Amino acid sequence: MTRFAALKLSLVLASSWTACAMAQEPQTAQEPQSDEGAAIIVTGTRAMGMQAAEAAAPVQVLSQEAISHVGQPNLNQVLTQIVPSFTAQTQGTDLSSFSLSARLRGLSPNHTLVLVNGKRRHGNGILQVISGAFQGSAAPSIDLIPPDSVARVEVLQEGAAAVYGTDAIAGVINFILKDQTEGGSFKVTGGQYYDSEGELFSASGNMGFRLGEDGFFNLTLFHRRQNYTTVGQGQVQVTKMDGTLQPNAPAQWSNLTGDALAGINGGQPKTKLSIAFYNMGYDFGGVELYSFGDYARREGWAKQGYRHPKRICYETGNVGGNVTPAAYDPNICFGNTGVVGMVPLQHVVEDEYSFTVGAKGEFGGGWNYDLSTTYGAQKDSIYTESSAHREIWQESYQNQLRGIGTANSPTSAYDGGFKLSQTTVTADIRKEFDTGMASPLTVAFGGEYRRDTYEILQGDPISTYKTGVQSFPGYKATDAGDFARSSKAGYINFIAEPVDGWSVDLAGRYEDYTDFGDTAIWKATTRYDFSPAFAIRGTASTGFRAPTLAEQKYSTINVGPTSAIAQLPAGTPAAALLGFGSLKAEKSKNFSAGFVLRPVPKLAVTVDGYLIKIKDRITGTAARNAVLNGVAQPGGSEILSALNAAGIVLDSALFTSGTIGVSSFTNGIDTRTWGIDFSAAYPVALDFGTLNLSLTANYNKTKITNNKVGYPIFNAASESNIERSNPDYKVVANALFKSGRFTLNARETFYGKTSVLVRPAFNARTPSGDLPAGGFLIADGAIVNGVNANQLYFNGVVKATAITDLEAGFDFTDAVTFSIGANNLFNKKPEIPKLLEGVVVGAGVSPYINGAGAYSASYGHGPYGTSGGYYYARLDFKF
Repeated sequence: MTRFAALKLSLVLASSWTACAMAQEPQTAQEPQSDEGAAIIVTGTRAMGMQAAEAAAPVQVLSQEAISHVGQPNLNQVLTQIVPSFTAQTQGTDLSSFSLSARLRGLSPNHTLVLVNGKRRHGNGILQVISGAFQGSAAPSIDLIPPDSVARVEVLQEGAAAVYGTDAIAGVINFILKDQTEGGSFKVTGGQYYDSEGELFSASGNMGFRLGEDGFFNLTLFHRRQNYTTVGQGQVQVTKMDGTLQPNAPAQWSNLTGDALAGINGGQPKTKLSIAFYNMGYDFGGVELYSFGDYARREGWAKQGYRHPKRICYETGNVGGNVTPAAYDPNICFGNTGVVGMVPLQHVVEDEYSFTVGAKGEFGGGWNYDLSTTYGAQKDSIYTESSAHREIWQESYQNQLRGIGTANSPTSAYDGGFKLSQTTVTADIRKEFDTGMASPLTVAFGGEYRRDTYEILQGDPISTYKTGVQSFPGYKATDAGDFARSSKAGYINFIAEPVDGWSVDLAGRYEDYTDFGDTAIWKATTRYDFSPAFAIRGTASTGFRAPTLAEQKYSTINVGPTSAIAQLPAGTPAAALLGFGSLKAEKSKNFSAGFVLRPVPKLAVTVDGYLIKIKDRITGTAARNAVLNGVAQPGGSEILSALNAAGIVLDSALFTSGTIGVSSFTNGIDTRTWGIDFSAAYPVALDFGTLNLSLTANYNKTKITNNKVGYPIFNAASESNIERSNPDYKVVANALFKSGRFTLNARETFYGKTSVLVRPAFNARTPSGDLPAGGFLIADGAIVNGVNANQLYFNGVVKATAITDLEAGFDFTDAVTFSIGANNLFNKKPEIPKLLEGVVVGAGVSPYINGAGAYSASYGHGPYGTSGGYYYARLDFKF
């Protein structure tokens, strides 16, 4: 497809409306956009009728108007482009590509509670286990909520575990669904990235219906499909930078030179996503019955690491103790007539659904109640395709040499999968009492019962035989299991206004889990309005986060072309051999203080500072290596014993030329996060239209105050993922201009620098034995916890930058709008890793400081994606 070809569909559709649009009457002048601070909020408070501008806690409200001007039909992208303290994962590795997460205030995605209509959203069946800033995430997939189903988003930027329970350490995101009873909309979007990759098409429709006299039913249907993106070019193990063969590559590989290996390195996967989301309610006169829910199906294919032909078909020594191949024969290897190697595909099929039913109303003279039950479930089925099974091929090849059969291998396997479910039953009671204060005293109390289940499904015999098919071994019988836990909670909440302008909100919560015990937490929030133009506010609270079942129970082995890292569940016998005990809950303390300023009419300014301390924070460990780049490591025998106890079979080639290690999750660190949130908004009425200006910003720093497990279990690179992989600051300046039928939305986002420590594919030294430029040792020759910590690291930096988003729209008629725009207009990409300076690398060894296997591949830890600029066109129909 040629560049921008994905826009053609929308452009053709738009042109068909142009003629009739010109004949329509001009629209009347548009009114200035309403102040979002005046929106009635339901997040972070149990008081009724509270406006965002009056809240004692910082709540950012995103209107339907703001959501509609983000080009990519993905709520993760909506929030990351509008909320400065929100950072979305741009691309994942392996299964994490299908569970892209996001985080508030630089903390884990697991520290943000996701609600829909105020009810807890279930987590994700896919656990992110690859080391990085999002490691350990099993947070709800925001991408499974279609943007057109949402009336507004409320982002509570404050710890609220005492109000909502586990996960709400960093804040709460509440998606409020549409509830209109008539009319609707339909939109079609087409787009792609600057290099013509990642072609996207989406169609979405929303319609409201009246149910009788006092009810509504709102339905959203959504479909999106997107093609692959790639990163970098070629393969270090096969060719040099100039595209010629590496000197250690067989001559038969001559057809892999030049551009033959272009476009094989996976970035974002190819995906298809379909969602149906509904919201409904009926008022029977004092009692309202309500329900909402969804069904989603996602199917995707992610490119795995390239395997050159020697990975399967070539052996230099005896195989099976009998016959040694005299020479490499490409015609035997899978019957091919040429040598190409392979790029296995990880195929994931995800089925997700949830529904909530409830009743709310009033009884007994002012007692308000809300009773509800929510059930959510997700199943992920995992397949490997376009691959091969190393041992089966080699065994069949030996038989062929003996005159028995023909060499062959399975090319696909079912690897197993996950099932997750969550049932939540809640009861909320509230009443206002006249106690002689400036306003009635609100007393709220209630309880919650929650049951979580998590199951790892075993793969088929092909996927679990020895090392399995290349790129993703199946889940073995020792990995599989069905796990469950439940919790019970009760809370009480008092909200008072002792005198005019002074509000106090006190809450306490007790929660008891069947698998690790109980906890009691509290929250105290206050606000004082000195005048309509100035108010101060502050909060102190404690919180907790229960480890997810996935964090506690997940078990597998993560493989690359030259590595195998086993994930051992904490507390299991195999993990216990290495000192990884059972997980316990995280504990937190949150403090915030700020002010609200309205110096002139329509101008609202808020500034809030915060401090978050987390004790016993759950993190993934660094890999403890038994073998590193073919070299046995001190303590390796203990690691291999643990792998054997877990029933893990390793590829023999890894012992001589690869890396073998283990990792787990542990309550390994204590952290301190502090920062400042700023927001200002001002609507301007012009003679020829309106201009809505906003400026929001976040400054955020996290520091590890106690590394409890120490090096090498949680090493310098692990620490950098926590402390430096999130930008210190993010500033979003937005201007929305409207004049007649024309709309222009411009947004400039300023990201601070991010960096992580990276290690090359080998322990590099200059020819004289000195350190290369920019490298340093984490412990020069020292023995830390019995392991040689003499490892070389470099600082991988993604520099501070500004990203420009621009969208222009035109109303052809009152019912049809055409928009064209760009996210990352100037096609900026994160930096490419530096080359090792003064180091002579061997043939097929990466020359980059991070050991990248592809040439010119941008860093993946930046706050914006490696795919660059995204350009789109959209047609909106209203009826």
